[in-house]
Amino acid sequence: MVINSAEFIKSSTKTSDCPQSLLPEFAFIGRSNVGKSTLINMLINQRKLAKTSSTPGKTQLINHFLINESWYLVDLPGLGFAKAPIKEKKKWEKMLKEYLLQRKQLMCTFFLVDIRHSAQKIDMEFMKWMGTNQLPFAIIFTKTDKLSKNKINKNINNYLKQLSEDWEPLPPVFVSSGIEAVGRDEILSYIDDCQKLFNNNTNYK
Repeated sequence: MVINSAEFIKSSTKTSDCPQSLLPEFAFIGRSNVGKSTLINMLINQRKLAKTSSTPGKTQLINHFLINESWYLVDLPGLGFAKAPIKEKKKWEKMLKEYLLQRKQLMCTFFLVDIRHSAQKIDMEFMKWMGTNQLPFAIIFTKTDKLSKNKINKNINNYLKQLSEDWEPLPPVFVSSGIEAVGRDEILSYIDDCQKLFNNNTNYK
């Protein structure tokens, strides 16, 4: 897939405020500071479309970006939500789950995992929640530029081994680096395939 255009459309505090268009959507989510904004900017080949920050929990809204005038990339609030009052955390979690459950045109949620760390409880619980609710998702291991190839393979194998205890088959898996543009073609190709499925399936419309 070639990215010809990418435009920020709007930020929403709830699902009902999201764009009314029925174009297919692909959401990105992960724990705070997992490298989500860097990955998004790498995918669409723009450095500053999604705002990056050294402060975890920067994204607190549902952000829609229109890509190639044919699909939406959706930047979702990070899991963990950094330092915030419990009331705010619950509000963000409610907003997040309502979007994932109610957005009919959502084709896939890309769940980002920092390759440097072992499986985290919050990640595993959220993926299990998505599976229980039959929400299609794929895993993207981020920050591969921080580790050697052998360490990357070891960490991925350990992670997938733990996932296999609850999942059969395993969800699609991608390896990426927002700094080195690793995984860009593979992720965009997967989105392209999903988009074609959307266009050919009236159940999504």
